[in-house]
Amino acid sequence: MTFSVTILGSSSALPTANRFPSAHVINSHERLFLVDCAEGTQIQLRRYHQKMNRINHIFLSHLHGDHVLGIFGLISTFNLLGRTTPLNIYAHPDFEEILNTNVRFFNDRISFQVLFHPLNCSIVETLYEDKHLTVSTLPLRHRMPTVGFLFKEKQQLPNVHKSLISKYSIGLADIVRIKNGEDFIADSGDVIPNSELTFQSHIPRSYAYCSDTFYSERLVGLVKDVDLLYHEATFLSKDINLAKQTGHSTAAQAATVAQKANVGKLIIGHFSSRYKNALQHEVEAREIFPNTFAVEDGQVYEIVEKTTIL
Repeated sequence: MTFSVTILGSSSALPTANRFPSAHVINSHERLFLVDCAEGTQIQLRRYHQKMNRINHIFLSHLHGDHVLGIFGLISTFNLLGRTTPLNIYAHPDFEEILNTNVRFFNDRISFQVLFHPLNCSIVETLYEDKHLTVSTLPLRHRMPTVGFLFKEKQQLPNVHKSLISKYSIGLADIVRIKNGEDFIADSGDVIPNSELTFQSHIPRSYAYCSDTFYSERLVGLVKDVDLLYHEATFLSKDINLAKQTGHSTAAQAATVAQKANVGKLIIGHFSSRYKNALQHEVEAREIFPNTFAVEDGQVYEIVEKTTIL
């Protein structure tokens, strides 16, 4: 099943001719989730053929303009398109009044509910859950309260070995019980342990989005072993003083988090417009964590499905 990330924006505060500010779309089993919503996000959604009507949840990492200013236009567009499905927005509590004021001012009538969910930026909390996925917060260190987001698939029920279904004449009702953890009693009276009957065919996948932040040792533990980590890399190490002044990370610091956390792949973005391209960021990061890629707007990163070896 699909689990992917589409980069809509990879620039920091200032957009450039080739890069829009922050926004990502996560596709989990054909459900779309928007993370951050900078100016121009709806343009990028159209440009990269994302089905906007499938976005029912928007997660905002913090309240700097380069992460939120696109949401008012997006809501207006949803309204003009006659949307009826509720839209859930997760953000710092201070954003609720700003959001409601803009929704009322720019929309005479709104055809759908806008449901606001305040975030506690100092703790890890689960924000969303369905049968496939959980979304939780990752407290970050920035100039204002900021969180990242962890998208993690749930472990599904195990499969039953087909050869054993035939061998022990296991019926459908028994298969359901076995999938839910029960042992099986064969016609002979022998008890067949659940561990011998079942196997996990799918290993849950994970994606962590870490926007504006200082380097954080706490974050290392929170993103341990994730399959795909997005970590901001606004500056190069030669500009580390600027990173400290503005509450951001260097490419080397992002790679250090990835290396210490043993992640599968690191993607870096949120590049300062002072740099002509991100090649230097990628080179710097790869010296510490080789499996690093500097993102470009429009790129799609598939989180590959993993299976157990039987």
